[in-house]
Amino acid sequence: MFERVGGGAFFVELVDRFYTRVEQDAPLRSIYPAELEPGKTYLALFLAQYWGGPALYERERGHPRLRQRHFPFAIGKVERDAWVKHMLDALASMGLAAEDEAEMTDYFEYAANTMINQE
Repeated sequence: MFERVGGGAFFVELVDRFYTRVEQDAPLRSIYPAELEPGKTYLALFLAQYWGGPALYERERGHPRLRQRHFPFAIGKVERDAWVKHMLDALASMGLAAEDEAEMTDYFEYAANTMINQE
């Protein structure tokens, strides 16, 4: 996937488009830290690595431990749904082949479901 979508630049752009949407969503934005740049960098590195790119995220931050890293934040169905909406809207804006977009959509929905830690 990493190669098919154009490498690391694709994930940087996807994350930029996602974060633009997050910044406009006051309820979701409130669970993010004031400074967004580190998170943007880490998310782009993580996604690139997950989808077959170099292990830069792991070299810098260690094992992803996604659920553990997100546990301090109150994530319920509302937050999950907002996150997925913004990520899928960003993804749809990238002009991927339908099968690549579908594969990424499945992953984002699955990953977001595993982050829920509130009723």
